[in-house]
Amino acid sequence: MKLSRIAALVLAAGLVVVSCTRTRSTGGALTPVRMAVGGQGQLVYLPITLAQSLGYYRDEGLDVTIEDFAGGAKALEALIGGSADVVSGFYDHTIQLAAQGKWLTAFVTMLRVPGLVLAAVPGASHRVARVEDLKGARIGITAPGSSSQMLVEYLLDRHGLAASDVSFVGIGAGATAVAAFEHQQVDAGILAEPARSEIERRTGPLPLLGDFSTPAGMQAAVGSDSYPAGVLYAERGWLQAHPDTAARLSRAIVRTLTWINEHSAQEIADRMPPRFRGDDESLYVQALTRTRPIFSTDGVMPAEGAQAVASLVAFALPAVRQAHVDLTQTYTNQFIKK
Repeated sequence: MKLSRIAALVLAAGLVVVSCTRTRSTGGALTPVRMAVGGQGQLVYLPITLAQSLGYYRDEGLDVTIEDFAGGAKALEALIGGSADVVSGFYDHTIQLAAQGKWLTAFVTMLRVPGLVLAAVPGASHRVARVEDLKGARIGITAPGSSSQMLVEYLLDRHGLAASDVSFVGIGAGATAVAAFEHQQVDAGILAEPARSEIERRTGPLPLLGDFSTPAGMQAAVGSDSYPAGVLYAERGWLQAHPDTAARLSRAIVRTLTWINEHSAQEIADRMPPRFRGDDESLYVQALTRTRPIFSTDGVMPAEGAQAVASLVAFALPAVRQAHVDLTQTYTNQFIKK
């Protein structure tokens, strides 16, 4: 073969490689994915935003659109209503829906524990020093029917109170939760980071009634130190129809979890969009320092953790107790393995 012919073939092959690379990195043929999240500003959902900032979705040939909602229950509604393909939410939603015969499957796990706290509101008219004092109190949760409400109900039961002994108030997350505490619209409430650190900057350390942000805190609050919370989940039919997309999403998130484990809170903050860092970056870094240990390192759902979540959900929801849900149908690690 003549040298010029060889050169032409090499050049053509090079152009094909460049073309394929550009397709995956510029948006020329990216696979669209609509993701719903219940409170994107909460650090418990940080991996989905960080993956976008790091370019990992695009590396996997994905064009991920993230739509933010006031809480996990609202994000779930978007999925059921067909306006989202995937939800970044808490695993317990898959168990709740399975009891109704609607199969959702978690396919990558982001959190080892929920990363939430139940705190008393300083100066509130209904003074609360311990869980037993919550009788007759207004308790802030992210949204009615949310995972945060179930955690509180389980904690109340362990201290001899019923859900009917309190009033639940949806306060959302982020700025709305901060405002609810500052204006004493509730007597106690569920907080995620960075809302907790934002309030404590003004009030000092908050009195904690339940700590769902560490394995030790979970053990004390609900009797289990393994409680996988934040996951990506989708309808079973979507996963069966889009296995490659699910695997690519999983790879992007696991890469992000690895990156979080290998970098400092400051380095993570530097890669997050300014609107998430807020006006006080040092406060955001402090919140990240608290939150960073709760992230999974491998994205895998542990069987014992899934069982712990199921036990709590069954306690809170009679329909789940009566349904005898097959947990193996509510999560999978197959896309992590791919």
